Amino acid sequence: MQMRRDNLRMTGKLVVIVLGMFGFGYALVPLYIAICEMTGINVLALSDKLIPGNTSRQAANTQIDATRTVTIEFDANARGPWDFKPAVRSVQVRPGELTTVMYEFQNIQNRTMAAQAIPSYAPRQASPHFNKLECFCFNQYTLAPGEKRQWPVAFVIDPKLPKDVTTITLSYTFFEVGGKVPAAPSGSVGKSAATAASGHSGA
Repeated sequence: MQMRRDNLRMTGKLVVIVLGMFGFGYALVPLYIAICEMTGINVLALSDKLIPGNTSRQAANTQIDATRTVTIEFDANARGPWDFKPAVRSVQVRPGELTTVMYEFQNIQNRTMAAQAIPSYAPRQASPHFNKLECFCFNQYTLAPGEKRQWPVAFVIDPKLPKDVTTITLSYTFFEVGGKVPAAPSGSVGKSAATAASGHSGA
């Protein structure tokens, strides 16, 4: 009999706990609403903005300067035996607008190489206003013989760009990085000859 009473008492406690949990869940909704009213932030709507592809409630980017366009020209300096070029030669963008372009590269040598690109800008005063969010120039790359790659450049032109700057040229110089892979055959021969000469003079 005592065990039965204990079981009934435990069951009652569990029922109370479950009812309390449901009640707390329902109480969260008005609690969130009160927080939204106090802070001015629609917390309940934030989850909608996190759903991929849901743009119905997303506000437009008010930082885009729709009153003018800037022509961005792309150039590539290939200092070596490889093919390196932009996929497009120029685009027109509005300051504050996110733009992505692609650069194409192929190692046409019969050996592995390591390389990196360095950007430059014209006119020079445009440089601090050219903000790259993603760029292959941030890293070095090792490419196998004949390997082809495509790399993106994602950028935003600062709306504070001087009004008289209407065209910006983005140029990349792609060069081989030494010490990452075995040197070219000619370099190896030169190094061997130098080593031999050094050993001969020491003798």
